[in-house]
Amino acid sequence: MSTSSRDSLVLGRVIGDVVDQFSPTVALQVSYNGRRLMNGADLRPSAVAARPRVEVGGTDLRQCYTLVKLVTDIPGTTDVGYGREVICYESPRPPAGIHRVVFVLFRQMARGSVDVAPLLRHNFCTRNFAVDHGLGSPVAAAFFTCQPEGGTGGRRLVIRPPRTTPPAP
Repeated sequence: MSTSSRDSLVLGRVIGDVVDQFSPTVALQVSYNGRRLMNGADLRPSAVAARPRVEVGGTDLRQCYTLVKLVTDIPGTTDVGYGREVICYESPRPPAGIHRVVFVLFRQMARGSVDVAPLLRHNFCTRNFAVDHGLGSPVAAAFFTCQPEGGTGGRRLVIRPPRTTPPAP
């Protein structure tokens, strides 16, 4: 992982709020609808309604203090489609304000080592989950932010089609 990518995890408070300091050893690529996400991108919930494609090896955990999806037993150098889905994907729907959606990747020491699903999606703690399942430190992480449609505040990624006619005088 590049230094700027790790810096964005610190600036976005992923390192600190969600996970402790770690040294990334795996490249993590997240894309929605064929568009690769950069750390810290700001998206609308409608842009992330579809399941993301995550290309890595290990265990995929996503957290915004609510567990969005949990996939285990992913063979190295593949994507989450090859893993075992323990908690199915639920599109983030922030009721108000700006919310982080965090992807944290851990290396499992053995297949099936994460055999019990968390009881609740809400109040999910990545640190506790990693300790409970012997996952150690993360090997990669990525994040984006989103807010409700029509929400206010923060940065926005607005994609507008190019103008086809000149503006009226």
